[in-house]
Amino acid sequence: MAAFDLIIFDYDGVIADSELLNNAVMAELLSDIGLPTTLDDALALYLGKRWLDCEPIIAERLSAPCPPGVHAEWTRRCHERAERELGSVTGFEAFLSARPERLCIASSSPPDWIKMGLHRFAVYPMFEGMIFSAAVHVSRGKPHPDLFLFAAEAMKADPSRTLVIEDSPTGVLAGVAAGMTTVGLCAGGHIRDGHARTLVEAGALKVFDSYADLAAWIASEPQT
Repeated sequence: MAAFDLIIFDYDGVIADSELLNNAVMAELLSDIGLPTTLDDALALYLGKRWLDCEPIIAERLSAPCPPGVHAEWTRRCHERAERELGSVTGFEAFLSARPERLCIASSSPPDWIKMGLHRFAVYPMFEGMIFSAAVHVSRGKPHPDLFLFAAEAMKADPSRTLVIEDSPTGVLAGVAAGMTTVGLCAGGHIRDGHARTLVEAGALKVFDSYADLAAWIASEPQT
């Protein structure tokens, strides 16, 4: 029997190499509304969070409510760029094709964003009906464990035999809080110096620079 019954993927930065795109758009849009924001600022403040949890951070930095329409414009710009630019994280498809475990996605992003990318990468059938979103399925997003626990229950999996793959400290905190084996993946284009350390500090059991390294580690884990 495999070491894990279920593998839960985060989406942005783990499946889709989308964090640079998302956060570049965020930085541009916030700067446009009078809140100067660099790409590194956006990555530091908003990475791994759903919009519902980003909005209060924006309001605090503005010292005023986030203007109406910002979320809709961010979504529009991200989708527009994704149609031209979005690719998968290097090694994802090869990793996916070799997995015997059950698989699902648990992401802070809304389902339509996730489905768009999965169709673009030609892997949607492998995840159909197994996409869980903090935007619609739970009231508390990451770093709370709710989404991962919801996904495990829906998949009829024991959290203790579930592996979570995350790229953000927020997501790692959620996986650890859910009682799941949680590892960090630093294979996306948004990874900066020191990022692996932040994942370890958040509680990641291991951090991998590539899907190939992650696959080798899974294969070395004792089977039960």
